[in-house]
Amino acid sequence: MNKSEWSKRIKRAANEAGTYKPVFDDVIDTLAGILEQRDNLQAEFDTAGGSAIVYHTNKGGSTNPTKNPAVVLINDLNKTALAYWRDLGLTPAGLKRLADNAINVKSDPATLGDVLKNIGI
Repeated sequence: MNKSEWSKRIKRAANEAGTYKPVFDDVIDTLAGILEQRDNLQAEFDTAGGSAIVYHTNKGGSTNPTKNPAVVLINDLNKTALAYWRDLGLTPAGLKRLADNAINVKSDPATLGDVLKNIGI
């Protein structure tokens, strides 16, 4: 998916979760860019017949298996994206944290007079 498609998908998910606010558009665009990069890298990796392990020959001539740098980068992009998803309230933990913060907002306590006026007494 490209950045625009990701942005629409993220906004739709945030609306469904009740966490979308226009002020988050820059954060959503950043997340969409990260996800586009991840998708492009994953496509290149798959096209090249990507293997999770590559072999590296050191200065001494020994060949050793090591993690494919593309896999490491894909995982890093996923971790970064997850932090953004969480901050937007689009993971269970992130949604719970946002809901708890909204619930725990302290307001000024109403006086007895205010309460009686509101109920019509």
